[in-house]
Amino acid sequence: MAVLRKCARPLLASVFLTGGVSALRDPKRVAPAAEPVAAPLASRIPWLTEDPERLVRINGAVQVGAGAMLATGRLPRVAALALACSLVPTTLAGHAWWKEEDKERRAAQRTQFTKNLSLLGGLLIAAADTHGKPSVAYRTRAAAASGRRSAGHARREATHALHDAAKSARAMSESAQHSVARRL
Repeated sequence: MAVLRKCARPLLASVFLTGGVSALRDPKRVAPAAEPVAAPLASRIPWLTEDPERLVRINGAVQVGAGAMLATGRLPRVAALALACSLVPTTLAGHAWWKEEDKERRAAQRTQFTKNLSLLGGLLIAAADTHGKPSVAYRTRAAAASGRRSAGHARREATHALHDAAKSARAMSESAQHSVARRL
């Protein structure tokens, strides 16, 4: 499975690397398509600019950076999630097939939209891939269960020790009473 990951990640990342580099080199080419998404996105994320050209550059930089991380296996889950987040506005801005009037352009945009949905699915799988190791959530639940078991064992041992101590104290008390009674 490790060989598969080493081959699949760069293949998945390649489309983002090339698209990101293209967006960084010539953001003016795709800025008009980003305009309808820029204002709504900036209104939801206050620190984000409304300038479509800057948004295209930011998106391109995210795609290049996260694409390189995914391709090289550096924080691949985080990189895949970042790429998935960058893909959503790109898809909505660049491939709004439902707005196309021309049948051929509509079909072409629908194909690109569907391709991006497929990429999104692949990225989500990559983001969830734990390399065959248990996930953090699983390990947390297992550690909590182990802690509960250990606490239960400790409680039982403490209860037994307390009962044993009480028995010893009673025995010592009875022994002391007998000893005092014999002296009298």
